[in-house]
Amino acid sequence: MCGIIGLIGDVDAREANGEPGPSVGDVVHQGLANLEYRGYDSAGIALVDTADGLTVAKQSGQVDELAVPELDAVTHGIGHTRWSTHGPPTDANAHPHTDCAGDVAVVHNGIVENYETLKNDLEAAGHTFTSDTDTEVIPHLIEDALATDPDADLLDAVRRVETQLAGSYAICAVREGDDRIVVARRGSPLVIGRGTDASFVASDVTAFLEHTREVTYLEDGDVAALNAGRVQVFHGGEPVDRGVETVEWEADAAEKGGYDHYMRKEIHEQPESLRQTLAGRLDVESGDVDLDVSFPPGVLADVEEIQIVACGTSYYAGRYAAQLFETFAGVRATVEIASEYAFGAGRTPDRTLVVAVTQSGETADTLGAVRRANAAGARTLAVTNTVGSTVTRETDTTAYIRAGPEIGVAATKTFASQVATLAMLAVLFGRDRGALGAADARSVLEDLRGLPGAVQQVLDEEEAVREAAREYGDSEAFFFIGRALGVPVALEGALKLKEISYDHAEGFTAGELKHGPLALVTSETPVLAVLTEGADAGETMNNVTEAQTRGAPALGCVSAGEAYGTLDVSFSVPNVGVVEPLVANVYLQLFAYHVANAKGRAIDKPRNLAKSVTVE
Repeated sequence: MCGIIGLIGDVDAREANGEPGPSVGDVVHQGLANLEYRGYDSAGIALVDTADGLTVAKQSGQVDELAVPELDAVTHGIGHTRWSTHGPPTDANAHPHTDCAGDVAVVHNGIVENYETLKNDLEAAGHTFTSDTDTEVIPHLIEDALATDPDADLLDAVRRVETQLAGSYAICAVREGDDRIVVARRGSPLVIGRGTDASFVASDVTAFLEHTREVTYLEDGDVAALNAGRVQVFHGGEPVDRGVETVEWEADAAEKGGYDHYMRKEIHEQPESLRQTLAGRLDVESGDVDLDVSFPPGVLADVEEIQIVACGTSYYAGRYAAQLFETFAGVRATVEIASEYAFGAGRTPDRTLVVAVTQSGETADTLGAVRRANAAGARTLAVTNTVGSTVTRETDTTAYIRAGPEIGVAATKTFASQVATLAMLAVLFGRDRGALGAADARSVLEDLRGLPGAVQQVLDEEEAVREAAREYGDSEAFFFIGRALGVPVALEGALKLKEISYDHAEGFTAGELKHGPLALVTSETPVLAVLTEGADAGETMNNVTEAQTRGAPALGCVSAGEAYGTLDVSFSVPNVGVVEPLVANVYLQLFAYHVANAKGRAIDKPRNLAKSVTVE
């Protein structure tokens, strides 16, 4: 949701052929293109030039339509892709926003909750506003701070202003005549990239990864000043050292690699991402798991309840995992949508473990749930893909899913890696609590070890899925059903289809089909069923037959070696025990992709959606 990029300094003094390297404006513009996957409806750029001062270009529409100002001596610049919250996607509402004099430009992610009060005060003081956004109060507040104290510079002004703002924000500010980019963060991610003669700042490392993999993650309350190749970070007015980390994946991991869409590339990356998730963590012979999570001795044995909090796809991964925790660890496990979570009465905080599942580690609703759990005194654990993200700093310990970068808005490979990581956690808990014997653990770990190969077998059947998408893609609606471990997969399958095709799709517990949804079934509503190990296939097939009796076509993901002759389409799922439904999900991902692709949808950037939802 929204994207920020900033650069100060010289990226490459000269290219190999002796020609000048890319300009600051070109690098910022490319950074915006790298951030398109986050979702946006307008874009803009502000450049500071030693001769021409501050120049701003912005407009609604696509990044590739934004013209970069041609200037001769640009030293630094900032850019932004906006996903509308306050005010429609217009040229005026696009970022950057400036003060009255046009000397200060600001880009901002998040929401300024007290902007109306601030705006009224500023207008009363003579400031003129030109947009509907909450963001525009920030450059005017900076202007006011500079006017109030003639000795103040941009860093001083931003420090003062960030104490006046309520809500969440990631701010980048530049000023004509000031040779720095000044940034501040509270509740919305910012990462600094460190080059030899350049410094970057962005909402996501993908914005600048082709230039540097050395990064510093800012924490809430940090304010930083960036010079060419030099960064100063302050917290509470005092300098702090946030350290430097190396991003392990290469820049080309975020490229399409010959695929038409990131989503299809990431579906096909699942065997490799699962290998990364599992690598070095399974000791199949002993039936043990090493996830590098740390709890004091005896804590897991004392846990009475695991509460999983998440949103969207991560929520469905949590629903899958809850059943595994109860089966393997003998502990009650509940799953709650993070935005609805409250630490309820009747629970003992020190005997409750709250597991936050979030791909980005920055999901606002999930972070809110973690903070409520922490306030109640519960122990907390994060399952995330993102090293250095906020959730890793606000929980007691973290299990990384290690799926690599995911650019497509619709999550695919991260879902698989989340479930695999949570399954390993369930085994680890079960072994630690004495609820899972070595022989049973070995069986589960063998199934997990077989996941990458099983997923590859499904990918090899893509043409059959494409054909099914051609035959049924123009249906009126799609119903996904399953039982037990098949339920979260059915729900996730429906989510994928509706996200990227814009078709009506719903997921149901199969047994609920006759308690209302069956009234919707016609010959124009295909039913897609999970009919595998761990999904009560026989019972589910009874419900499929009920739908077929009403004329509905039926497509099933069926355990290898099983056959249901009445299915219109049958997809074979390799035998991998309790993770078979997870493998079946790959068929549903491919089906959604090919339905959407045939309709010409914007698959990587579906309308109205964003990759990382950083506002509640």
